[in-house]
Amino acid sequence: MALPTYATPLERLWRATYLVICSLIFLFLIAPILVIIPLSFNAEPYFTFTDRMLALDPEGYSLRWYDSLLTFGMNAPDAPRDSSWWSDVWHNTTWVRVAKNSIIIGFFATLLATVLGTLAALGLSRPEMPYRRVIMGVLISPMIVPLIITATGLFFFYSNPCGLFGMIGLPSDCGKLAGTYLGVILAHATLGIPFVIITVTATLVGFDQSLTRAAAALGANPRTTFFKVVMPLIMPGVISGALFAFVTSFDEVVVVLFVADHTQQTIPRQMWNGIREQISPQILAVATILVIISVALLTTVELLRRRSERLRGVTPR
Repeated sequence: MALPTYATPLERLWRATYLVICSLIFLFLIAPILVIIPLSFNAEPYFTFTDRMLALDPEGYSLRWYDSLLTFGMNAPDAPRDSSWWSDVWHNTTWVRVAKNSIIIGFFATLLATVLGTLAALGLSRPEMPYRRVIMGVLISPMIVPLIITATGLFFFYSNPCGLFGMIGLPSDCGKLAGTYLGVILAHATLGIPFVIITVTATLVGFDQSLTRAAAALGANPRTTFFKVVMPLIMPGVISGALFAFVTSFDEVVVVLFVADHTQQTIPRQMWNGIREQISPQILAVATILVIISVALLTTVELLRRRSERLRGVTPR
């Protein structure tokens, strides 16, 4: 926003200083990401800029690490790239396998978190809801409690759930959740629910409750009112919460280290293993791809936020 013509020199100086400070803070936050992207195109197996890269020599840059994401773990990486080669990629490549795990776990965790978080936000938005602040604090506690504590608690709970369930009358031969897809999905859904609750609750703040009363006066039942009146208006908030929940699941590594076994390797866990066991610029290539995905998702969230403001009659800035 431009300063008015009557602004004093001191005000103009402060505005320029303010812009410089904000630019430096933004550069400080974004610099680590900006460094990763060009390093992922390094032709040499190093995590530093080579002389050729600094000289902008084309031979110093390569797509070899992106190509290795498709060949790492294959049975026949040097075979002709025909349909059988791509089948080998799909079934045996390490990074493709962990990407499939991440997408499967993230999809079902997001679906579960979105449904439960939306229902919780709708209930908490009702003025007659008792103990709303206490319930809200409990539901968003996974965002506040240190992740290592949550992961430790989930590990002990999943490893021997019968120890607790036996006290409430459940069968003593109940199965363990640790080391299963279901356990990882439930854990990631637990971490994603607070994001859905917060975004949907923020959307419901500007929701006109008279619309539901008008729908009821016109003969609509509660189910029709929800799907025809409420859901279309809060849909931007629901989708935004779902995107945050998916990103949380897709990017999470601590809980996976505690509750998953070797068959539930995800992209962050594979990156963690790569840093510990073999330093390879493949990690930089994967990080660059994740940055691009994150930027795309954040752009989608911003577009949905603006659409939500337009639906509520608020002019986006």
